[in-house]
Amino acid sequence: MSMLKEFKEFAMRGNVIDLAVGVVIGAAFGKIVTSLVDQIIMPLIGMVTGGVDFSDLKWVLKPADVSNPAHKVAEVAVQYGAFINTLIQFVIIAFAIFIVVKAINKLTRRQPAAPAAPPADVVLLTEIRDLLKNKP
Repeated sequence: MSMLKEFKEFAMRGNVIDLAVGVVIGAAFGKIVTSLVDQIIMPLIGMVTGGVDFSDLKWVLKPADVSNPAHKVAEVAVQYGAFINTLIQFVIIAFAIFIVVKAINKLTRRQPAAPAAPPADVVLLTEIRDLLKNKP
């Protein structure tokens, strides 16, 4: 089997295509959640906390040195505000995935199958046993 034919069979399997669709939709959903957090949720939280913009919160370890234009040194900082934004995005995405998985599980949950009827010989033997029990 040629490598090209084998790759074509692999790529056209249902699972691979489903995975590709899931990745594309997941990336788009991630952008939506990023926009939701950055442009709606965080400004509301900032308004409640007195105008604090979480994306600008940082702990500066070493300030930038721009005194010598030929040898600029960038600022070294721990940007915990951006980390807080990312955590909120993660919680929203995780909750959305939880809801989707819960809905799928509810839809695919199967009722337990009714027990199969016993074979005819077992039914006949059970009737004989019951008749023998009732005989004085």
